[in-house]
Amino acid sequence: MEWLTEHKIPLGSWIRDGVDFMLDHGAWLFDSFSDGLAFLVNGLVDVMLWVPALGLIVVFAAAAYALHRSWKLAALIVFSLLLVINLGYWEETVRTIGLILVATFVCMIVGIPLGILAAHRARFYMVLRPILDLMQTIPTFVYLIPTMIMFGLGVVPGLISTVIFAIPAPIRLTYLGISGVPQTLIEAGEAFGATRRQILWKIELPHAMPTIMAGVTQCIMLCLSMVVIAAMVGAPGLGVPVLRALNTVNIAKGFEAGLAIVIIAILLDRVCKQPDGKEQK
Repeated sequence: MEWLTEHKIPLGSWIRDGVDFMLDHGAWLFDSFSDGLAFLVNGLVDVMLWVPALGLIVVFAAAAYALHRSWKLAALIVFSLLLVINLGYWEETVRTIGLILVATFVCMIVGIPLGILAAHRARFYMVLRPILDLMQTIPTFVYLIPTMIMFGLGVVPGLISTVIFAIPAPIRLTYLGISGVPQTLIEAGEAFGATRRQILWKIELPHAMPTIMAGVTQCIMLCLSMVVIAAMVGAPGLGVPVLRALNTVNIAKGFEAGLAIVIIAILLDRVCKQPDGKEQK
């Protein structure tokens, strides 16, 4: 036992040296990447904050009604967001929504193609699976440190950490949905002369869409669970008042900010569920 402890494998030193090497030779790349992401997130947030609060609420409610044809959901959105305004967390809520939308968009853009590729390439999934396990199980504070060193404080390290934490969900559920398509459907498409691309777009993706949408919803929930942790590296939003309430043991402020997070989680979950095509009255 003493021999094992005396001959420790320097994993931490290797990771540190790797990070230092990337900083020494790729600082310009990290700066450009950080500026681009910050411009995207801050631009979206600025546009939403430029619109009057009541007007933005009407836009959200109208979009939800157009998607689900449910006046109950539209009324829930209006009532919930008016409550957020009443609590005094409208700006923080908009910043959180902007961060979540961009993080979810990045997760979908990267995660869905990787899930499709993994479903079609068994060897690729064998390599990808342990990486996804590592991303889901490693403590979030571990990769907050290198992202903060590479990109500094602000919204970018929070966004990247959120994406790392949430992206395994859409990858796994997309893989599950595509690999669960009945072989008889694929054989029927091949019998009618469909190409691989046509089978993907007209058979596999429509059949797997409920599972993929479940991945979107789960990704949003995972992103929201990172709101407070991302605030530790300077990401704005509802995580900031929660951290302040924790530092000052302010129960009232912590409960109100936490309630705003719960409201956003419920609304995004309801809106992102796949429409059933039936008009609700």
